[in-house]
Amino acid sequence: MNFAVAMLVAILLSVPAFSAPGTDGPKTADAKSNSVVEEIVARVNNHIITRSEYLRSQQEVRNEAQQANPPAPQEEVAAHQKDVLRDLISQQLLLQKGEDLGITAETDLIKRLDEIRKQMKLESMEDLEKAAQAQGVSYEEFKENLRTNIITQQVIQREVGGTIKISHEDTLKYYNEHKDQLAQPEQVRLSEILVSTAPKTDAKPDAPAVPEQQRIAEAQAKAAALLDQIKKGAKFEDVARKSSDGPSAAQGGDLGYFKRGALAKELEDKTFGMKAGDVSDVVQTKQGFVILKVAEHQMAGIPPYKEVEGRIQDAIYYDKLQPALKAYVTKLREDAFIYIKPGYVDTGASANESAPVYTSASMEKGAKPMKKKKKLLLF
Repeated sequence: MNFAVAMLVAILLSVPAFSAPGTDGPKTADAKSNSVVEEIVARVNNHIITRSEYLRSQQEVRNEAQQANPPAPQEEVAAHQKDVLRDLISQQLLLQKGEDLGITAETDLIKRLDEIRKQMKLESMEDLEKAAQAQGVSYEEFKENLRTNIITQQVIQREVGGTIKISHEDTLKYYNEHKDQLAQPEQVRLSEILVSTAPKTDAKPDAPAVPEQQRIAEAQAKAAALLDQIKKGAKFEDVARKSSDGPSAAQGGDLGYFKRGALAKELEDKTFGMKAGDVSDVVQTKQGFVILKVAEHQMAGIPPYKEVEGRIQDAIYYDKLQPALKAYVTKLREDAFIYIKPGYVDTGASANESAPVYTSASMEKGAKPMKKKKKLLLF
């Protein structure tokens, strides 16, 4: 069920992975102290939300809309931007609940960063940090956003997801009522091991170039040796992780599902004639030599109940989680002290929320320390 949780967190919280450059909003310098003045737009218990955070989140919404294919309509973008403050408040409430529950996410953060490192085929965490810096990404901010996602997911899983029960009767009823939606075309789920014939990019500058025919022969021999390992009992996924040159290596070679017409005819004829679990011979492609495994072969029509039971459970779980999470966050809001600066809109406000009265002194005293020395521009 973790996939459904992650999807819902992404929708309701919209936590940006990276900070968009040039979107910190207006700041002014204090001539005497040489510190940065920050405008506060909201307070959630002892946490403040600044104008720069608010503007960054709005910019992130615009960036995601522009990168979508096709780009999102302007009215949809505007609607999401109206919810930015609501999402920032919800995020803070869940983070504060995570702190109350003693969730630090440090172990999971290290694991997640290591997974990213492996996907990028980097040798060390220092290389990952350098790669982030080379792309103009703040590594510390990226880690902090990743930690935020992990904590919020764990809070939701523990406090909301753990209360959702799905019975066999629920899934069977869903199957019978949604058969037309469950109908699927014939498709195969493929995994690959790629041995590239491209020139090596890590070769020493003064090393002589390897002739193309030699590269092709060496790649073909390596692919044949890897196929021999699999035939002798090695797991396809383990060989892919260790030896594949393809971008799917970190996922054990998993490429996902392909319908008829999505593959080159030679590969389609070969893979659609295979059963689940079958492994192909070595096949030459433009990228090099590949070994393909058919992880699943789904026939056209309505799949058997057992085949889609897990998908149905996820669908029901998601449907139940959405209102349950909304109710949970609303309850957190009603138990919290939330103040919104006039002129800003909180689309998630509850009529039962308490609105505290803050003095300038109490607000500065209660503010949590920031990474940079900042003065707070009070209401």
